[in-house]
Amino acid sequence: MIVGIFILFNITLNKVAKNNVGYRNLLKIVSAAQTKGFYYRPRIDHEFLAEHAEGLIATTGCLGAEIPRALLKENPEEAVRRMNWYYDVFGKDNFYVELQQHNIDELVEVNKKLVELGARYSSKFVATNDVHYIKKSDAKYQDILLAIQTGASLKDENRFRMDDPSYYFRSPEEMLKIFGEIPESLTNTLEIAERCNVDLDFKEYHLPHFVVPEGHTEESYLRHLCEKGLEYRYGKHADDKVIRERLNYELDIIHTMGFDAYFIIVWDLVRESQKRGILYTTRGSAAGSIVAYALEITLIDPIEHDLIFERFLNSSRISMPDIDLDFRDDRRQEIMTYCAEKYGDDKVAQIITFGTMGAKAAVRDVGRVMDIPLNEVNQIAKLIPAVSGTTVTLEGTLKDVPDFKKMYNSAPHIKELIDTAMGMEGVIRNAGTHAAGVVIADKPLTEYLPIHRPTSNSEKTPIKTVTQFEMGVLDAMGMLKVDFLGLSTLTVIARATAQIEKRYGKKYHLENIPLDDKKAFELIGSGNTAGVFQLEGGGMTGWLVKMQPKTLDHVIAMVALYRPGPMQFIPSYIKRMNGQEKVTYRHPKMEPIFESTYGIPIYQEQIMRSAVELGGYTGPESDNLRKAISKKKIKEIARHRQKFIDGCVKNGIKRDTATAIFDDWEEFARYGFNKSHAAAYGTISVQTAFLKANYPTEYMTALMSVFYGKTEKVSHYSANARDMGIEILPPSVNNSEWDFTSEVYDDGTSAIRFGFGAVKNVGEEPIKTLIKARGNRKFKDINEFVHEVDLSAIGKRALESMIKVGALDNFGDRSSLLSATDQLIAVSSSHFKAKNIGQFSMFGAETGISNTIQIPPGKKIDQRIQLGWERELLGIYVSDHPLSKYQEVFQQIATHTFTTLPNARHQQPVRVGGIIAGVRPYQTKNGKPMGFVTLDDMHGIIELVLFPRTWQKHRELCEEGKIVLIYGKVDAESTPPKILVDEISTNFNLVTSADEIKKNQLDKKPKSRAVQPAPLKKAPPMEEHPSVKPTSPPEQVSEPVATYTAPKTDASMPPPPPAFPDDWENFAYEINAPNDVAEFDYPMMPEPNPEHPHNHQAQNAVVPKEDPVAREVRRSIPKLDLFKDNESEHPPRRITVAVRPNGNLVRDKRRLKNIHGVLISFPGKDKFSLQIFEGYKGHLIDYPNYNTRICDELLARLKTVLGNEEWRIEEIA
Repeated sequence: MIVGIFILFNITLNKVAKNNVGYRNLLKIVSAAQTKGFYYRPRIDHEFLAEHAEGLIATTGCLGAEIPRALLKENPEEAVRRMNWYYDVFGKDNFYVELQQHNIDELVEVNKKLVELGARYSSKFVATNDVHYIKKSDAKYQDILLAIQTGASLKDENRFRMDDPSYYFRSPEEMLKIFGEIPESLTNTLEIAERCNVDLDFKEYHLPHFVVPEGHTEESYLRHLCEKGLEYRYGKHADDKVIRERLNYELDIIHTMGFDAYFIIVWDLVRESQKRGILYTTRGSAAGSIVAYALEITLIDPIEHDLIFERFLNSSRISMPDIDLDFRDDRRQEIMTYCAEKYGDDKVAQIITFGTMGAKAAVRDVGRVMDIPLNEVNQIAKLIPAVSGTTVTLEGTLKDVPDFKKMYNSAPHIKELIDTAMGMEGVIRNAGTHAAGVVIADKPLTEYLPIHRPTSNSEKTPIKTVTQFEMGVLDAMGMLKVDFLGLSTLTVIARATAQIEKRYGKKYHLENIPLDDKKAFELIGSGNTAGVFQLEGGGMTGWLVKMQPKTLDHVIAMVALYRPGPMQFIPSYIKRMNGQEKVTYRHPKMEPIFESTYGIPIYQEQIMRSAVELGGYTGPESDNLRKAISKKKIKEIARHRQKFIDGCVKNGIKRDTATAIFDDWEEFARYGFNKSHAAAYGTISVQTAFLKANYPTEYMTALMSVFYGKTEKVSHYSANARDMGIEILPPSVNNSEWDFTSEVYDDGTSAIRFGFGAVKNVGEEPIKTLIKARGNRKFKDINEFVHEVDLSAIGKRALESMIKVGALDNFGDRSSLLSATDQLIAVSSSHFKAKNIGQFSMFGAETGISNTIQIPPGKKIDQRIQLGWERELLGIYVSDHPLSKYQEVFQQIATHTFTTLPNARHQQPVRVGGIIAGVRPYQTKNGKPMGFVTLDDMHGIIELVLFPRTWQKHRELCEEGKIVLIYGKVDAESTPPKILVDEISTNFNLVTSADEIKKNQLDKKPKSRAVQPAPLKKAPPMEEHPSVKPTSPPEQVSEPVATYTAPKTDASMPPPPPAFPDDWENFAYEINAPNDVAEFDYPMMPEPNPEHPHNHQAQNAVVPKEDPVAREVRRSIPKLDLFKDNESEHPPRRITVAVRPNGNLVRDKRRLKNIHGVLISFPGKDKFSLQIFEGYKGHLIDYPNYNTRICDELLARLKTVLGNEEWRIEEIA
């Protein structure tokens, strides 16, 4: 193997390792160049190179190297001096004269002089090419990359660039054509290759040496620790057969694989964490090990939760164990420091990561250097989907996204942009540091790998070196990796339990927080999950409210299910859990395995256990099966299919049944989740719910303290605290600490006091000064304050900010205090200066003269200005809120808040209320005005986009401080999501109540009149959701998503909301219709009665009139009892619509959109499904997040679109 480097002193040089000694010297050279010699670029000096020259082959280098540069500068004496030095250091056989040829005029002259100089020394020549890319065709990508890196445009002729496209890996034929006159320069390349013999076949693990007590080996000491741990964990049951057998089995495998030391090292880290009182937990598959549980590395009992050791450590796959440790994030660095100190800084390093150019980034970067208008680039980038857990490519997007393909073919420059961006995908853009990974070795790391200086995101870590090899290479080398992860929830728990102990004397920690507390599960089931680990967020909350979990297992299941893919199983899980759906099993032997999840396969461990108990697999074999299916390894899956089926048959299971079971697994395994991880995190979820339910003030205080720097979270959590009846108090120089604190009153009630850490412009050190001066007392007045606290240390800007947020309200009104700021600082500064030099003040008790500060009254400040200060400096309103008196109204009429908006679908109609916090007018290139508005809804800031027509209509309402109701659609493709505004209203009484809407929806013969305002009772839903305030659960399956259908407008304008064609309802499906029929998006709701200007805001308050087609449907199905005047007389029903393809993919997709549009246009309590036929197969698609109302009008519209009556209607049990 050939290993070489291109290095610098003040100049360049090439080095190749000819053996392992040379390889280790190369590692030391490149490490020193990064960590010690870096100045704009990695460098080393001659002395260091000479010390590490053994085993290396060197060349004179490229045009910028020492010897060529001396020759270029007509300094042959310097060139000779340097040649002599290199020959002395490397020896005649290990130093070559290097020749290159590119489109550089100086190279011809330098090559001639190098040949002449080499002849004097009888030197060996070697021909090379300056390779910057592999293929000649890559030259344009290299050019673009240089433009991206230097921020230049491709049109800039003076930018940094290569002169010609010759910097690629030339073929032997090309090199022969260039250097044929010096044939030895070509044959010497082979000579160098043959002389290089570096063995990089890593055969050993490089675990650090842990000193075990005398008389113990690593194996015996690990067993000793486990025996003690079992007594602690299981008490009198420590010798139970199942526990003892599991321990012996795991220890045997661990020792056979050579990992005794690994577990001891990790045990030592968590033991140190315990000593320091630092909360920790373990995520991932390590929870499946009883050894880890006995050592207190993990906190989850693998026996109790049916966790499998082979999911963590598989003896048939030799690889280092991987234990991910979570520490409270504010003290994680303490354990990292301990690790570096214990094993040595030179043996510990963090792990490098390489950021690559993704699909969207490639489009944006290439578009910028190609000078393509930003709005066009943004349009293209927005069409690239973001799929969790999957790398999205431009090639895949071209195949899967029709609109992207259409854009690709729309113009030559767009096609060139996308084609070029494809070539840039995957290119490394930058080096970073892994968030948690740390390598620990038994020797200095430079014996095994090169190290790097700290990257831009690692300056604050206590470990100041980074590996130059990324994670996968380190694993192959057998290096020990430990993940030190920071988990803010552990910090919240630690702070909350500290306050609880202080107030109630109860000491909680992760080992004793109850997991069966009734109040905790009631809190989860009520939807009050803000700040509850893994369970907050509208989608998750909606399902939890429907589920009403009663046990830890229910929460663990939801943690595993609430992900793209397995979400489709949530409705069935909830129904089976509540006895509404029958639980079935393919075979009776599966019941003990799947009983806890009501027959639904949720966890990977269930597949593994089934393979063992049904198919006769061993533990390691079952893990191989899991991995083969989850990684979609076709050949391995086929082998396992036969093995499993044969094994089942041997165990008395029918072949057909075994085949069906394996078929199920192939589908499921793509979604199966690691139960070990779900159990570990689900446990913390329930623990945080317990703390919030039983100690709400302390928990919310801790929550806000941990996230004090994130304004949107503080705003959300403070609103949640207020909803729970907890008062939020403003900062106070007499009461506040740096963090949020809880205050307890004599009557037993409590409140949360804002901490100074959440006040902008206020630093921690000045606050320490204030708190130290305050001690255990309170300042009586402003005079005591300025004489006890050195305000010059606080600073004017910080003092003004404290006054503006009310921290000094006890001493006077904010206006007066602000006008006297200079006077306060001057008096305080003068007092402390005199005190520091030992002088008596001329004012004081000894003199009988008082220097009492008299603050003149200031101008009265408008409350809106005062609240504006609080919003600006705290991120929320504290003393009051302009929306306080509207809060109840908005709870009733708004469909979404800042918190729940991210869970809305793209283009979903929404209604939000709040106060306008900012307005930014914008003008397109064509001079059309539009606007961007920010709305504060007490939960956070929502961004609004008003296109020209809407802006022109509602510009007068877009004033800061105006309280408004917004109607629009969600742009979920932006982060955070925006609302594309349709209407703005200030008349909240025009919104119809939910009860009134339902009444109108059921009215079969509506009168042509305006809908009258109704009493506000509850939010009129834009569509049916689970009965939970935050939001609705996610869709069961992936559904067509509406895209912008931009009308002819300014190219510089953001895309407007989609407008469905006016005549969409009259569109009839024609069997042989031409292919160029206009394409439609989702239909809007039926038109409101024009007599009422705001009826469209009430979402379908008026039902469309019956038309002739409806009458025809009524006649065609006379026995179907669907058309009673009162819909509430019958239970909810489901309509299943059969859709058969017509052979034209475009029209079939269009028809699906129209069918879906018709169904959602009739809000009600009924459900709908689509049965889509492809050949002999049928696919049933449910839409649990949508409701419909089965009536004659609906069926009339369906028949118009379908051209037939292929549907089935049945009652929902």
